[in-house]
Amino acid sequence: MEKLIEVIRIKQEVLEVEEKYEFMKEVTCSSPKKVMEAVRQLIGDEDREVFLVLVLNTKNKVVAVHRCHIGAINASIVAPREVFKSAILNNGKSIIVAHNHPSFDPAPSMEDIEVSKRLDECGKILGIDLLDHVIVGNEKGISLKEKGYF
Repeated sequence: MEKLIEVIRIKQEVLEVEEKYEFMKEVTCSSPKKVMEAVRQLIGDEDREVFLVLVLNTKNKVVAVHRCHIGAINASIVAPREVFKSAILNNGKSIIVAHNHPSFDPAPSMEDIEVSKRLDECGKILGIDLLDHVIVGNEKGISLKEKGYF
């Protein structure tokens, strides 16, 4: 017979913060341009798709950065449960998701647009707003929210 487990406390344990994330403490996500600049510093030169979740508090300050998924050269599988897990564990009010295109062309694919819509729906159910989905290339970036994709 399997044991039933009572969950008493869920705690996220952070072991080490890399220096490259230190500047994120000062980032206020007040515009897509600022978000793109910050994201480009983190993943703009990666050789495969990296999907980030920026968890924000009520003042739109970044309280956590989660490398949610690292994909292939042209794709990344995004599961809503993995995206929102870090927001829930960090008491986030909202999230911004972001990923890079190793081709350096930030134009969104149909999959990018569909993922945004699905995450927006999930966020509404959970009470965690999806503020934007940003895609960065080398020098350019795009805000899917600004373009009206969701």
